[in-house]
Amino acid sequence: MPVDTPSRTLLAAFADYARRWPEEADVAGAFIALVDDVDDPFVRERLAGHFTASAWLVSMDGTRTLLTHHRKLDRWLQPGGHADGDRDLAASALREACEETGLSGLTVEPAIFDLDRHWIPARTDVPGHWHHDVRYVVRAGTDENFVVSEESHALAWRPIDRVATDNAADPSLRRMARKWLVRKEREAASLTS
Repeated sequence: MPVDTPSRTLLAAFADYARRWPEEADVAGAFIALVDDVDDPFVRERLAGHFTASAWLVSMDGTRTLLTHHRKLDRWLQPGGHADGDRDLAASALREACEETGLSGLTVEPAIFDLDRHWIPARTDVPGHWHHDVRYVVRAGTDENFVVSEESHALAWRPIDRVATDNAADPSLRRMARKWLVRKEREAASLTS
């Protein structure tokens, strides 16, 4: 079966991610393998595992991230959700960020920021399954006044440097915070050289 353009774009993005984060090449490889699975991995009905998209939502100044206290999982996480058939996962991440936070003026960066494969426990009518979460940087505009959706218990802006060192935080949140801090250090170093 020929590979469609959105899938080719996503495959190239996963390869680029593996190049930028060589220590995560095996993770990127698992995501690459999933793209062209015969059972559509972009729909939630594929219970062997499917793609989700989320947003590392940062303040305009890049020092804080907006987290949601997820209602179903009862944990502080980044906004995100199911692709629901959309193969443009950056667009899905932006859509989920808008829906879950009520923020306007958000923009998404096209490069993949982080990859995370995690198990979702069974709920009443849905068996346990794997989420292959593709994370993108989403930037807030000037208005940071969020609205808590029915998917969350609460939302809160958190300093990224604190998330990076918070041992009670989800491990993938800490990893993304550390990646963000490394990125900011590199950007600052490039400005001074």
